[in-house]
Amino acid sequence: MAPRPAGAHARKPALKWSADDRALMRADKVLKRVMEEKGPLDPEIDRRGSRPDPFEAVARAIVGQQLSTKAARSIWEKLLAQFGGEMPAPEAVLRKRKPTLRKAGLSNAKVDFLRDLAHRIKDFSDEDVIADLIEVKGVGQWTAEMFLMFHLAREDVVSVGDLGIRRAVQISYRMDDLPGPEELEKLAEEWRPRRTLACLYLWRSLDNTPT
Repeated sequence: MAPRPAGAHARKPALKWSADDRALMRADKVLKRVMEEKGPLDPEIDRRGSRPDPFEAVARAIVGQQLSTKAARSIWEKLLAQFGGEMPAPEAVLRKRKPTLRKAGLSNAKVDFLRDLAHRIKDFSDEDVIADLIEVKGVGQWTAEMFLMFHLAREDVVSVGDLGIRRAVQISYRMDDLPGPEELEKLAEEWRPRRTLACLYLWRSLDNTPT
């Protein structure tokens, strides 16, 4: 057998369309084109497969409010850098001075929201967190939707107020303006019961799109 070239790596198996992927393609021809542009989602980066702890899940949602995906990712990475690149415990966030947290790119309001979350969550079980979620400052419908998608891995959630989803739909469906909540809700009916998966493909479609 011939030796492998230096630096060569084993090739990953080709990704295949799942039954849910194919069902979405049949339901919506525009979404089918969006999906086919880059192929199936890699399970290793499919965020439904990642279950962060409740503090991380809600903290990421708070950081990402009203921001593009790229901007939210940049701020989140800068925030983690303040803690050695690791997700901090709630107590660590409370020990960090507010001006320091602001240096990650967070607004004063979001710093307050994160600290309020940390106060409430540090001694809670998962069940307590879910029950208390709506009492946390800065947690609204969008944050709850992200929590359902990426912590509870619910399969049929669409965030009609998410800027990234609205922008992706505007581009992919060739709309003149960003779709409003009612328009997006109506469009998303075609994706049931796989609306979370549709959102993942739409988010991915923005990876190389200027913001």
